[in-house]
Amino acid sequence: MYRRYFLKQAGMLAGGALLAPRLLSAASLSPSAPADLPRWYGFNLTELFSGNHPGPFQETDFEMMKEWGFNFVRIPMSYWNWSKPDPDHWMEIDESVFKWVDQVVDLGKQYDIHVCLNLHRIPGYCINDGDKEPYQLFGKDAEGRQKSLTAAMYHWSYIAQRYSSVAPDKVSFDLINEPPYMQPELYNQVVTALSNAIHSIDPHRQIIADGISVGTAPDPLLSKDIIQSTRGYAPMNVTHYQASWVRGMDTLPTWPMKLGDGQVWDKARLAQHFEPWRALVKDGYRIHVGEWGVYSHTPHPVALAFMRDQLSLWKEWGWGWALWNFRGDFGILDSNRKDVQYQAYKGHQLDSEMLSVLVDGMIKG
Repeated sequence: MYRRYFLKQAGMLAGGALLAPRLLSAASLSPSAPADLPRWYGFNLTELFSGNHPGPFQETDFEMMKEWGFNFVRIPMSYWNWSKPDPDHWMEIDESVFKWVDQVVDLGKQYDIHVCLNLHRIPGYCINDGDKEPYQLFGKDAEGRQKSLTAAMYHWSYIAQRYSSVAPDKVSFDLINEPPYMQPELYNQVVTALSNAIHSIDPHRQIIADGISVGTAPDPLLSKDIIQSTRGYAPMNVTHYQASWVRGMDTLPTWPMKLGDGQVWDKARLAQHFEPWRALVKDGYRIHVGEWGVYSHTPHPVALAFMRDQLSLWKEWGWGWALWNFRGDFGILDSNRKDVQYQAYKGHQLDSEMLSVLVDGMIKG
């Protein structure tokens, strides 16, 4: 039934032929953007991240975040949780899985924590094992791009319809996690199509777009009504030391750190790294750091020193952020670091030093 509704709304089929979406300006369908940057501080919660074993979110996470003053969670989701990587079934959604999304939205409302729903895996693209998608959303094949885009619009339209009654200050949508290296024109086309699909159903929903080049570069062509999301993983020699999924991160990090090419990373270099994003803010865009953090193998003193410098810059600039993750190898709970004296707290092992650094990195009030 919803598939028929979507096709009627989008006007995507005519005589059995697939048509390109009508690309309107997202600004024409969205509300006026506030001048200030979103002061959202919090964490990524990963219960729907992998697409293998979706499960309930933990209310105690929200209790602790609220207690410590955080006000934001980003929920990276794989569409494999409720659909299949098969074009013949891309427009079939198992609605029962959305009980977990309903749960996290309700927990956000209960604890006054903003919930950002993100498609970490969207039809046609994922930063992890993206070759497992039958077509590529950003590939060279035009027909494959169109089929992926149609399916992606369908999934976001479903999500928009399901949560259209939730106030915009409670829930936002982050369209695509860490899109690949590409020309801004192509990304702008995809973001505009997805934004239009959402705003045709839910005109006031706030939309976030991750930067291109795996979230590291802004897109100056996007509407200023769209928040752009950057990353805080540079230099990866510090943030991803001995991470099995990244090659070459095997040099013991320090902070500041001198790399093999003689380049020195310190607080000044961090500021330089974010200069393209700062220029975007000066031009009227809003920025949020959707992911950042330091993997558990990095020595704890190095991790904290790096985090303090990065947070002090973002605090100075008024940027919000979301650590990856809350519980786990990058988080403040149960991170399994070998060089931390943990504090037992509500059934978890709390890195109280890292928590203190994060709390100091927020703008209060």
